[in-house]
Amino acid sequence: MILRVDPSAATPPYAQIQAQVATMVRSGVLPPGTRLPTIRHLANDLGIAANTVARAYRELELEGLVATRGRHGTFVLAPAPATVEVAGPALADAATAYAMEAAHRGLDLDQALDAVRSAFRALDEPRRLA
Repeated sequence: MILRVDPSAATPPYAQIQAQVATMVRSGVLPPGTRLPTIRHLANDLGIAANTVARAYRELELEGLVATRGRHGTFVLAPAPATVEVAGPALADAATAYAMEAAHRGLDLDQALDAVRSAFRALDEPRRLA
């Protein structure tokens, strides 16, 4: 599992970890049953405080994406179906890929949505000029 934390980003490190892991769970990169790294191990790998990773894991547990089983570790649960699936699996895959890329670049949800809005406006531009 490859995670990146940008300490200079506006998004707090715990939220960056949470978003990246959530995206990997929802996209199937981390299938149900996968054991996540221990809090101490991941904190050491990322060079951040263990409490930061613990908060990210707690947030993921509140979302229903992982379950902590005491000393046995933290495991991925089956995610709830994505609402974007209504538009079709290809669009869901594209949305997941975009979300992962945006998260890896340190964008928060609002910044990622702003980029999508900008892209839609650019698509609409030729129609206005015609």
